[in-house]
Parts: sequence; C-alpha cells; structure tokens
Amino acid sequence: MEEWIPKDGDTLVTKENFIFYVFGYEHPGERVFSFLKYIPSDLESHFPLRFLKKRWTLEKVKLLRPEKLYTAKNFQRLLETFRNHFPHYVYFCPFRGKEVISVPLKLIKRVYVPSQCLQMLAKRRRKDHLQRLALELVTLLSDESSVPLEDFGIHGSIALNMHTMKSDVDLVVYGSHNFRNLEKVIKRLVDESTLTYVFTKKIDRMRRHRGRYRNKIFVYNAVRKAEETAFKYGEYKYSPVKPVTFRCQVVDDKEAMFRPAVYTITDYQPLNSVSKLAENEKPTRAVSMIGCYRNVARRGEKIRVSGTLERVENVETSEINHQVVVGTGTREDEYIWRFET
Repeated sequence: MEEWIPKDGDTLVTKENFIFYVFGYEHPGERVFSFLKYIPSDLESHFPLRFLKKRWTLEKVKLLRPEKLYTAKNFQRLLETFRNHFPHYVYFCPFRGKEVISVPLKLIKRVYVPSQCLQMLAKRRRKDHLQRLALELVTLLSDESSVPLEDFGIHGSIALNMHTMKSDVDLVVYGSHNFRNLEKVIKRLVDESTLTYVFTKKIDRMRRHRGRYRNKIFVYNAVRKAEETAFKYGEYKYSPVKPVTFRCQVVDDKEAMFRPAVYTITDYQPLNSVSKLAENEKPTRAVSMIGCYRNVARRGEKIRVSGTLERVENVETSEINHQVVVGTGTREDEYIWRFET
C-alpha cells in the first residue's frame, strides 16, 4: 500500500468486501475517491437499488451490481446508505464543499492495478478461452501500434478472475499519446476487417471505444501516466454557481480521453436565458466526471454541454477562472454531445 499511487480505474476490495473503482487522480492523504461497482449480496438489504440478475463471485464472496451506477438519483441513494450504515466511506471535501464517497486506505484489503493484472494474466499457466483471447488481442494491438505491452492493462471481471465466457474484454492503455496511436490503429484494423466497431448507442459512434474481435466485444479506455498527473489534491477550490446549457468549440482535446475528461473550450454560446453569463464567468473548460463522455469530440469540433458552472480558485494564488462540470450528482440532465446540425 505504501508504494501504490492511486490511478483512475484501479480496483479496490475493502474489508467489507465492497468493490470500488478509483475515480480520477487527486485524492486526500488517507483516502481514495472511488465509486462503488459491486456489493456483497449479504449487504443487499441496505441498498435501495435495482440490481442486475447476474451474480459474481470473488474469493467465495457473492456479489451484486446495481443496474445503474451513474445516475444522480442512485448516487444520492448510495451516499445516504453509506452515511447511515457505513459512515467511514463518506468524506466531506473542504475544496468542493460537499460530501463524497471515498475509501479510507486502512480499509483496503486488496488493490488490482490494470497493468499488473495483465502481467499476471500473461504468466498464468492455465488460461481459459477468454483469457487467451484477451492476451491475443492485446498482443495484436501492441504489435500493430508499437505501444509497448507494459503500457497496456486489463481490468473488469477478467482482471479480478471472476469473468464468464459472456464477459467483455476491458482494456486500458496508459498515456494520451499511446491512446491516440491505438485509436488510429483500431480504425485501420476495422478498415481491414480484422476488427469491427460496435455501435449500440449514439455515444458509441462518437467515441468508437467499443469493438469486436473474433466474436468477442472489447472496450478500451485511457489512464494517465505518472508524468501526466502533476496536479495535487487541494490546489484548487471549486464552488458551484448554477446549471448551464450551451454550445462551444473544442480547442484542445489532449486530456479528453481520460476520466475526468477535460475539454478546453472557446466561443461559449448559451442555449437558454438562464445560461447567459458575464464575460468573466464564461468557462474555459468542460469537464466530465461521467466516463461515457470521454473522447466524444476532437479539437475544432463543436459540442453541446449541459452541466454546472463552477468557480475555480487557485488556493495559493487566489486566481479565479470558471469551468462547467458534467456529472455533479445533483441532476440527471447533464451531458456532452458532439454538436450535429
């Protein structure tokens, strides 16, 4: 635990057998901001949520997964449950002025890091069909893109060794440059019919992050490398101003593939009267806390955004700027869509 530096997507198993995924890269000293993914079945009665019918097992512990993890309503229900029954997972963040879900380091029983999980999978003597296929896919992508194998990772149910033959292959690539290279290679492999894209939702067509290889669906996402995480928890203070809906242009997408996804923007155009802003309030960034809005637009493209305007203060210099956050957990209708006429 002393050497572990939390990164977005790392998986945590706690002493109560909750399974959390690390969120983002900025964390208090003794805690890790996370979101809940699996719940031990013996604690189901505490959570007023609808669960998937499927069950998972990790080290003989039966697990459940909520049908919907990322709605504002479910987030508030989770927060209330933790506050009432497991208060040690609730943390008041002084820099955001609100309670958030986080995991104390002392309660973490095991950490699964995607890069390490891939290395362990490669070393397994006995692999099932899905494990072999996952390694075959990663090797193909590495060879074709020249992204080193050590810059790949695997997470999800395969990483935890609780998958079934129906599970997807959930891949990670470390670094923005590697991600862009991989994105281009996957497009070429699709053009060559080695892979196919899978579009079941509008967001899939925008992101192109889901594909099929040898009749098995895979997804791939990006995680920051160490040199891409210079910022630290407590450098900025965030204060909500009001909900806004607007159109703008993306001028920088180099952090759009991560979570949180960061789009540097210009040409703010309000889409309703409430969203009209003074010049010094206009946001310079759109930031999505919701993973599905990663990489939905590239530099030069226009996006439509619904989120919460935040005042951002540099704690050390008192410099003020503004951003819009999607996924505040306060309302459902928050999004980032590439603008289509």
